[in-house]
Amino acid sequence: MLGSKDQAEERPDADLRDRLHAMEAKVRKLREVRNNFSSEARSAAEQRNAIQGQYKEHREKVDVVLAEVKAIRSEVRMFKEKRNAIQDQIKSVIGQAKGRRGEKSEKKSATAEHAQLKRDVAQLENLYNTSAMGPKKEKETMEKIKIMHRRIKELAPDVEAFELVAVDLDDLDSAIKILKAEADAAHQAMLEAVGRADEKSKEVDEAFAHRDFLKAEGDRHHNEYVALRAKADETHAKIDEMMTDVNKVRDELNMAREERKSWMTEHNNAVTKSLKTGAESEEVADELISSLLSEGSLTFGGMGQEETTATSPPRRGGKKKKMGRIDMSAGRRRR
Repeated sequence: MLGSKDQAEERPDADLRDRLHAMEAKVRKLREVRNNFSSEARSAAEQRNAIQGQYKEHREKVDVVLAEVKAIRSEVRMFKEKRNAIQDQIKSVIGQAKGRRGEKSEKKSATAEHAQLKRDVAQLENLYNTSAMGPKKEKETMEKIKIMHRRIKELAPDVEAFELVAVDLDDLDSAIKILKAEADAAHQAMLEAVGRADEKSKEVDEAFAHRDFLKAEGDRHHNEYVALRAKADETHAKIDEMMTDVNKVRDELNMAREERKSWMTEHNNAVTKSLKTGAESEEVADELISSLLSEGSLTFGGMGQEETTATSPPRRGGKKKKMGRIDMSAGRRRR
């Protein structure tokens, strides 16, 4: 009976234990999978961070190259504008050599107007210094010179920006040759700057291509990191879900063990109680004492009433007879 009941109690514990071991093994496997995903995600993040560091350094180099190209293109524009300004000056000088004047309604270039004003001022100053003029004529001449000087100052920044060539307008042929040479030099300088810009443009294209490559690699490693991190989180969620079931099984197993322990304790107490004798049983002793006390036949600290009456000798009247003292030494002397 006891063996069959023990087996009946052990079976559910064994089933729960096997089930728990299987679930814990699966949880351990899932944790290994999650840890692998997390490790791969960290590796992808490290590679991404390294690529992003290279991208940042390379972007600074790209900015430097772009600044160089921008400076070269500024030179190209400057030489081009200088060439065009000199060519305008050549056209103005050629027009003067041919005796053609621009119409008043036409807008003159800053270069042509500046050169014309300087020439007019020189003529008026020469006339003022060498000719005899009346007060009125002198005043008018001085006013014209002042007005022309103001206009020359207004045009000076535009003319000086292109470093126009100063030529002797009295010798127009020589002036035209000098201006053509300066225009050709400005044109050649522009072409040389364009060549340098083209070379730098190739370097810029290579820098942009490498920049795009680094960006693509960084994005690829980042996407890989995000995907691995998502897998790790998904696996972790499964682990949490399974741990809920594992804890339930553990609670069931603990309850079964507690129930079995309680049953074993009660069973052992019952067996121990059934094997006790009357002399060993406290309950039997308590019942016997209660019975004797209720009958009045038990006295604590002495004997019973009947035993006292039966053993007590009858009292005799008078004094006890004195017994004579036997002298044992008398016998020894007679011998």
